Amino acid sequence: MSDTVKKFLYLNRKAPYGTIYAWEALEVVLIGAAFDQEVSVMFVDDGVYQLTKGQDTKGIGMKNFSPTYRTLGDYEVRHIYVDRASLEARGLSADDLIEVAFEDMETEEEIDNIVEVIDSAQVSELMNASDVIFSF
Repeated sequence: MSDTVKKFLYLNRKAPYGTIYAWEALEVVLIGAAFDQEVSVMFVDDGVYQLTKGQDTKGIGMKNFSPTYRTLGDYEVRHIYVDRASLEARGLSADDLIEVAFEDMETEEEIDNIVEVIDSAQVSELMNASDVIFSF
């Protein structure tokens, strides 16, 4: 078995509730991170709603799993990206998104928020630089 670290990009395109895509994507991200791969997560299209603050699922009778996103840094997920055009098309901005902290255990560096809003050119660059892309 190879010791090569692969760059995995998890592309989240679906709204957080109404289908299982968002929940399944989150589970797969956590599995990938557990196997010491370089994991990046990108939110585009309706997927940007997965990171919005103040989600309340009581009215739809589903468990709110959005707090789990805040723990991604604890699982060594260091790169979380949100497509700026997708946010703007939905009347959202970076201020509407949760923050995800990260602490590098080796360097003890703390980063308050690893959620980065990027433009379309950066989205393309990240996709091209990835070894494996999972789309949900």
